Amino acid sequence: MNRYVNVVVDNKSEYTDCFFTYSAPPDVGVGARVTVPFAGRKKPVDAYVVEVDVQPEFDVSKIKEITEYIPERSLNEEMIQTAIWMRKRYGVKYIDAIKMFTVNGKIIRHPSHASSDAQLPSYELSEDQKRTASRITEAMKQCEFKTFLIKGVTNSGKTEVYMKAVEEALNQGRTAIVLLPEIALSHQTEERFRKRFGAENIATLHSKLSTSKKLSEWARIRSGEARIVVGARTSVFAPLENIGAIIIDEEHESTYKSDHNPKYETVDVAYKRASAHNAILVLGSATPSVVSYYRSKQGVYELLEMPKRIGQSVLPTIETVDMRAETRRGNLGVISEALADGISESLKNREQIILFLNRRGFSTQILCPDCGHKMVCDECGITLTYHKAFNAAVCHYCSRRYPLPEHCPECGSKYIKYAGAGTEKVEESVTKLWPDAKVQRFDLDTAGSQKEISAVLEAFSSGETDILVGTQLLAKGLDFRNVGLVGIINADVSLNIPDYRSQERTYQLITQVAGRAGRAGGCSKVLIQTYDPESDVIDAAANGSYEDFYENELLHRNIMNYPPYSDIICVSFVDKSGNTDVALEYATAYRKKLQGLKDAPKGAVILPAREEARRTDGKARATFIIKAPAGSRAGYIRSYMLTREQMMRDKAPCYIEIDVNPYGIV
Repeated sequence: MNRYVNVVVDNKSEYTDCFFTYSAPPDVGVGARVTVPFAGRKKPVDAYVVEVDVQPEFDVSKIKEITEYIPERSLNEEMIQTAIWMRKRYGVKYIDAIKMFTVNGKIIRHPSHASSDAQLPSYELSEDQKRTASRITEAMKQCEFKTFLIKGVTNSGKTEVYMKAVEEALNQGRTAIVLLPEIALSHQTEERFRKRFGAENIATLHSKLSTSKKLSEWARIRSGEARIVVGARTSVFAPLENIGAIIIDEEHESTYKSDHNPKYETVDVAYKRASAHNAILVLGSATPSVVSYYRSKQGVYELLEMPKRIGQSVLPTIETVDMRAETRRGNLGVISEALADGISESLKNREQIILFLNRRGFSTQILCPDCGHKMVCDECGITLTYHKAFNAAVCHYCSRRYPLPEHCPECGSKYIKYAGAGTEKVEESVTKLWPDAKVQRFDLDTAGSQKEISAVLEAFSSGETDILVGTQLLAKGLDFRNVGLVGIINADVSLNIPDYRSQERTYQLITQVAGRAGRAGGCSKVLIQTYDPESDVIDAAANGSYEDFYENELLHRNIMNYPPYSDIICVSFVDKSGNTDVALEYATAYRKKLQGLKDAPKGAVILPAREEARRTDGKARATFIIKAPAGSRAGYIRSYMLTREQMMRDKAPCYIEIDVNPYGIV
């Protein structure tokens, strides 16, 4: 008797986003990678088995046989079930979700990491560390699925707690995933894990690896040779068996949300995989996301607090500087009098300084003072930034460069104003004011490769650099020993981003950057320059009061129906030919359809459709936003899937996309 299986074919077309039935031998199970004859093609195509022992409801004589089974490239049932769950949760295609667990190409094994007995010993833990690690390992010994949220101040020793969890997983013969928010800055943490557990046990997965290296690491993971995976968000899809722990460091970071297909939330995927393995999920941050902290208050996560720094390290004193008063005194520069005094004092004491501004470039706007025209990217509609090093106007969305204007394209005025300040301008100002100091800049312009990143960080760690000027790269968990002063140049920048999380992001950035100071003990200071010193969020950050910030933010989100009280779903209609009218027509019609549903969730808000400014690919987009009350998300996803299928059947001139809880949209 023949055995039948359903497969998902490796094909990009939306028309093949479904299951296909084939005859298969008995050793082919769920997750098997196979090749199958498909659509009259001369060569078999790759596919993945998603169901076995299927009972066909059509003529079995038409069912073809699987051509080849490829065990060494196969997945397992848990991975396939996670991919199917992703389709239901995010509306992604089956194959896009499945391929997150795979790497294409020919396996070329790189030299194996040499086995080493030299391991980094654990040090005497603080009371906070002991208590936190003990609770986590206790749950692991019970093989209990549990999510822990560690709320620990900067330098409270969270990494050592992570290591204790990984150690327990290995002792149980299980595996572990450790996720970090930034590929470029993960080297410090990776090295600590390699020294502790041996390089031969560690594998790394991230987008910067070459295809051959990525595939070699994938093969080490899949074969069981590597038992610990350390990497960026895509490492959550590491093809491990018997997972015991998944750890997400700096869980609040926006980089854990994928903003390109397939769009997903790393924390959600980690939660799904941990539950399937009866593993523990550990989320760590000094500034947890509002959603995660809310979940801990609701009992979904177990909250573990680490309120004290380890060793001799003490939290810095934090002060705000009113830049309005500086302006009234005639200081129009980027460095306040208080910050200038602090820099001079720190240099005198041979302490290092970090200056943070989350805007790269020299000037953030190029405009005409006569008519007010602002220079924007032709493709994206995004305000251009003046980069002095490139002598060009640059779009920070698509990276396109434009020549600097000699006159206003609107009114012809020859007077062009360069307004606002970026890290280039800060670097230039600081170099002029302290010519004897060694100043370096750390942003995407100066740290585009791993080699450049390592050089900048090594120079600062060794004391060669006195003053480091940088963007949010500085806020992502770096450990420097001799920082006596942190200056936040303009704390108001992130308050003005077009996102409901702007208050949250501001609190997190200020707190995280401030946390780089005082790690070796002694007195240290943080100066927050702001034009809005009365801001509740800046006041909360200056006072280190997360609870005050959280309560205020939660009240605002409840009133405005933002997460955690809803899911924000961004629905876009895309016309490949670039016809905005067609895209807007479809978006408007679909919005009206959703508004007219008799069983629409109570409290749902569907904002008007609009043309989207960003068009880097030559396609026209029209978008509207749904504020879906908690619990109603699945219904909107189903509606989207049905609409997508109907548009395919109708051969519509545009297609539909969604993004759940996107960044920078509302």
